[in-house]
Amino acid sequence: MMKKIGAFGLVFWLAILPGRGDTATYYVSPGGSNSNPGTLSQPWASPGFAAKRLGAGDTLIILGGTYVLSQYWEDMITLENNGTASAWIVIKGEAGNRPVLAGRNNLLAAVDLSGRSYVRLENLEITHDPGAAGPGIYFRDGIDIGGAPPAGHIILKDLYIHHIDQMALNVQDVDDLQVLNCRFEYCGFGGIGGPAGAAGGIRHLLVQGCRLAYMGHYYQGGDGSGRPYDRPDGLGLEPSAGPVVIVDTVSEHNYGDGLDSKAANTYIRNSIVANNSCDGIKLWADGSKVENCLVYGTGDGVGGSSPWAGIVIETVNPGNPLFEMVNVTVHDNPARQAYPMYVQYGGGQPLTLVLRNTIIANGSGPVYCGPTVNLTAQNNLFYRPGDPVQVEAHGTTYTAAQLAAGVLGPGNISAAPRFLQPAWGAPGDYHLAAGSPGIDQGTASGAPRVDLDYRKRPQGKTFDMGAYEFETGKSTPTITLPLLLD
Repeated sequence: MMKKIGAFGLVFWLAILPGRGDTATYYVSPGGSNSNPGTLSQPWASPGFAAKRLGAGDTLIILGGTYVLSQYWEDMITLENNGTASAWIVIKGEAGNRPVLAGRNNLLAAVDLSGRSYVRLENLEITHDPGAAGPGIYFRDGIDIGGAPPAGHIILKDLYIHHIDQMALNVQDVDDLQVLNCRFEYCGFGGIGGPAGAAGGIRHLLVQGCRLAYMGHYYQGGDGSGRPYDRPDGLGLEPSAGPVVIVDTVSEHNYGDGLDSKAANTYIRNSIVANNSCDGIKLWADGSKVENCLVYGTGDGVGGSSPWAGIVIETVNPGNPLFEMVNVTVHDNPARQAYPMYVQYGGGQPLTLVLRNTIIANGSGPVYCGPTVNLTAQNNLFYRPGDPVQVEAHGTTYTAAQLAAGVLGPGNISAAPRFLQPAWGAPGDYHLAAGSPGIDQGTASGAPRVDLDYRKRPQGKTFDMGAYEFETGKSTPTITLPLLLD
């Protein structure tokens, strides 16, 4: 369910939501004909044919059924015109009977909105044609939004894109893109991403209420093992000025990273990043913040030596860029011989990291911050079982005793966090159990006023650590997994 995104970026998106005046409404049906006038009683047959006839203010309703797309220009949904701020072009599936766009014959994409503006796409399913045989089953992207001139003011809502060979949403240049309540799964190259921008890249991006899952687990009719790209991310963005807002989104079981953004001003809030094969959340540019998020299961159940971490922060940009993590829960497994979080691992440009009310537990290695990292750590819980060293930062190491003594900063502790049902490679429950040392140990300074569940903070005497606020008096189940995972 979509929830409020908060003040960050809200004014911009409220200002550009579509206002519709008089509209012409057309229809497409599997039983229609392209020689018809496109009315409800005499619909067109092809979504591609219909879309090319839309002007500003027009609406196209695609009636339920399956539409096979096979030819590059004729079958793809492309537009000859743009909408306007007061007259958007709307293409949507029939309410209660979502149509299926089934691609085949290595078609480039089902929809191409490159260079287009004021367009809304809603309630469609996009996948490959399961009735095709041999190479006929190949189908590349769900939606393409290419380079210069940049597209602008695009809303994608209630889309289900799955089992295609490349990207669910292959986007290069756009200013104002909203991806709302979409489900992208089983795409060979990834969920949301694309090449480096040619005209500013991706700016004013909102991803809200989405699921980005199992990227790389499908390719050309198989399980993904033969795909040419080995790290398909749930979301992978190239450099831009942003802003990027990701909220109420789940990214899980991807063969690449969960969420990887090189865009400045990336704000990830109230989201879950779980059981991805590579990094969980990876940030690269100034003004980026993670808040009220849960990150766990890095490696997706695969142990041994690993270069991946739940949180990665790196930068090659000068100017001492700022990153923040507030009320985040990160959980790892010592069987995965790696850092649970690392920041500027290879050295390089200085950066500033503010870490507050965050739990980072069960890594094989310590939380690592390179010597060029200016770390401010306040009221965090670090737990590395079986080793006194919990954090490496400022060119030195910090033991549990030193954390308790305030050497790294005020309010930091080291203890088993006592999650309800920690897991690795499977769903977990990271609410705090009664008696958790993270309860009432956070700081109000800079803390969000709700938690990951949108429960009001604080519930007790003061703020809790981690993504979830403990609700006093609420019954809690018994922890059943081994303490190794606690």
